[in-house]
Amino acid sequence: MEMEILRETVGQIVDAFGSDLEMIKIERAVFGLFFSGVKLSTGHGGVCYTPVKEMPEAVCCPSSARAMPLSGRLKGRTAAEYLEYIFDKNILKRTLGIAALNALTSLYWQLKPPTDYTVEYGCNAFEDVDPAKYEYSVVVGALVPMLKKLIAADAPFTVMEMDPRTLKGKELDHYAPPSDAPNCVPKADLMVITGVTVLNDTLPGLLELRKPGAEIIVTGPTVSMLPDAFFKRGVTTLGGIAVTDADELLDLLCEGGSGYHFFGKSAQQTIVRPKK
Repeated sequence: MEMEILRETVGQIVDAFGSDLEMIKIERAVFGLFFSGVKLSTGHGGVCYTPVKEMPEAVCCPSSARAMPLSGRLKGRTAAEYLEYIFDKNILKRTLGIAALNALTSLYWQLKPPTDYTVEYGCNAFEDVDPAKYEYSVVVGALVPMLKKLIAADAPFTVMEMDPRTLKGKELDHYAPPSDAPNCVPKADLMVITGVTVLNDTLPGLLELRKPGAEIIVTGPTVSMLPDAFFKRGVTTLGGIAVTDADELLDLLCEGGSGYHFFGKSAQQTIVRPKK
């Protein structure tokens, strides 16, 4: 089923909040250079990767207007409407929809602290990873901190990335195109996957190829959402963010800010794992 992980996650939120989703409004919506975000009327914020490279048509005013037809009319809409954007063909609407889903997840955890899994705050999903423990690893996306750890450990790995220009030096020695996934993924004892794969709906296909028992980390602000649908498909760790000051964060995004600018200030990293 197309966008199955997001459909299940949205379904959980809809079941939890019901008609209250019509009462929760979007106070702010921002498209940033690296990330986009929203602030709910409850004060909670959420973020999603900005898919700049997937908008080749947005090169002049008329085509950009078609790319985001709701500019100037995004705030004041309901959270329920934003959740519907997740399944829109317009990738910019989808981006804001996922940001709203992530904000609603923060609200959900505040009202109903999780019991089946743990949420650790102020932790990086890569911190405890020891590349030497794994015979072979696959990294999906130019996740530089993880690539540095693998190279420093002289560990065997492959990095799959849509745009190899984002890789440098020794990283390129391990490059493979995404089309090589059927050859690489089933052999991996460790997979570290960018959360952007949720936005472009390539994650389910990757997880179907996984090696049984493999350690699978999906990470990035885009996946700061309820983890159940991920765990169900073999993900062992979800690394996201928790927004601590929505207005400050959105101001930073407006000015082209990235994680280097907001971690430890207006947001903190999170690690979500199933309870053992």
